[in-house]
Amino acid sequence: MTSSSGATTSQNVDYTHFISLPLSIHPEMVNKLINVQKSVLGTTEVNQDLGIEKSMFINPKTFHLTVVMLKLWNKDQFEAASEVMRSVSPKVIVALERRPVSIRLKGLECMRGSPAKAYVVYSRVEVIGGEARLLRACQVIINAFTEAGLVLERDANQKLKLHATIMNARHRKSKKKSERTDSFDARTIFGQYGSEEWGECLIREAHLSQRFVYDHNGYFHCCASIPFPERDYEEKYFYGKISFIFKCVNCCSYRSCMLIVSC
Repeated sequence: MTSSSGATTSQNVDYTHFISLPLSIHPEMVNKLINVQKSVLGTTEVNQDLGIEKSMFINPKTFHLTVVMLKLWNKDQFEAASEVMRSVSPKVIVALERRPVSIRLKGLECMRGSPAKAYVVYSRVEVIGGEARLLRACQVIINAFTEAGLVLERDANQKLKLHATIMNARHRKSKKKSERTDSFDARTIFGQYGSEEWGECLIREAHLSQRFVYDHNGYFHCCASIPFPERDYEEKYFYGKISFIFKCVNCCSYRSCMLIVSC
């Protein structure tokens, strides 16, 4: 079922897309994720004692932060979402104050449950220099999609909590359906990595990502993107000189010219 604005409203229909902040482009964080997985499982696929399977770990190639989930089930919805990405881009840059934003991943926490009976384990996100700019930019994106009728009311009203999921019991590929959401014992992981610093990285862009479809690099298919500033847009200029030769259209002779440029 869809609303008059085109947003899918059915609670039973799965999400098709989401706005993501890719982290998998940063090797340091990807390597840390792989090391955690290896320390728990070794060379096996399952640790029966802890109730942990390899499938429960986030795929390092899709490591990301989620801004908002979307249900885009037809061409009109998808085109509307792509237009939102295009139109909101300048507002996002303003929200970021035209400056780069970097984050630090540090430690582990449980989304619900406890380390002894965990369901979702994630790393905390610390925005270097204060989180206001990044949260403001994310909220600008959420508001734009909400105003376009592309976000479920419950998702629009949910407080944004940026986090990097490391493990999720729902990803378990057990044969028995009843076992797929069973909790797991994460105490060993918390004991070893609970205060671990995962590293720092620059947030380079926001993606309109398609679930279950992947680009050549293994990350979710990017349908549209909003580039984030990678340098300050302050009144700082680089001055230089470029010399070139042009042909005079009046006398057909070649002349030299010097052009002073700033960027």
